[in-house]
Parts: sequence; C-alpha cells; structure tokens
Amino acid sequence: MSLTNIWIQTRADGLVRADQVSGIEAHRTPALAGKPSRWLLDIVLPAVTGSGTATAGEGPAWALGPTHRTMIQTPDDPGDAPTALARLLAQLDPVHAAGVITAAIASPPARASDSPPGDPHRDRDATAVATTSRIRFQFHPFPHPPTASHDTEAHYL
Repeated sequence: MSLTNIWIQTRADGLVRADQVSGIEAHRTPALAGKPSRWLLDIVLPAVTGSGTATAGEGPAWALGPTHRTMIQTPDDPGDAPTALARLLAQLDPVHAAGVITAAIASPPARASDSPPGDPHRDRDATAVATTSRIRFQFHPFPHPPTASHDTEAHYL
C-alpha cells in the first residue's frame, strides 16, 4: 500500500501517516482502583520503544516493543473495528485519496419500539445493526486547491 497522503487522527498524539501503520489492534486496559477497565483501539507503528527499571545487582531490565498510538477508547469491546479500519485503508489506497481518518463511538441503533408507527425502519432487525462495528470511521478528504489561473506567477499554498 502507498497511503502516503492518508493521515490517521489519534486520541492524544496528533496525526500519523497511514503508510507507517504496521498493525491495528483492540485491547482492554486493566481496571485500576476507582477506575473501570476501558477498551483501546490502537494503530501499531514499527518504531520500537522501551522502558525498564533497575534491578538489584542485575542491571536494568528493559522491555522493548512496537509503538502503539490510541485512536479511540470505549467502555465496550470495539468488535470488528480493526477489520473495518483495515478495509477502509484498503479501499482508499487504489483511488489515491488524500485526507484524514477519524474514529468515533457509533451511535447505538434505535430499537424498533422507539420508532413511530409509520417509520419504515420500525420492523427492521436491530440486532444485525448492533453486531457491526461499534466504532464509526470517517474519511475527511483534503479540499482541492483552487484551480490555477492563467498567469505565470508562482503561487504557494
């Protein structure tokens, strides 16, 4: 893939160029005292990071691993969100798109009983909608630059 013009919005680390992503994963954080466990949807970058502590008489103990950048955090399992993001990237690649991908928690589907009697979606199966990705990805294309005028002066964006 050559996704050099696609950027992914992370939760706290700004934008990451999509061609730098080597993996997509969802994982649960441990519950801490007074704080519930959360699910994180991360993009994984090939850059290795490390952390460690000094151990008595053995020198420092280092743990190395790939860099994870969180796109979104949610209280519920994000389901097939990693696959949905991979599919979106694969769809954008051949059309040479340019823009930013964002993630948001998808709105829960309305129950049929919440719909007014004349609503054509009243009898639809809400379970099928609920089993799809719980994360909504949106691609925001960059605006096209204004068309060039016929003068010969250089213009800078």
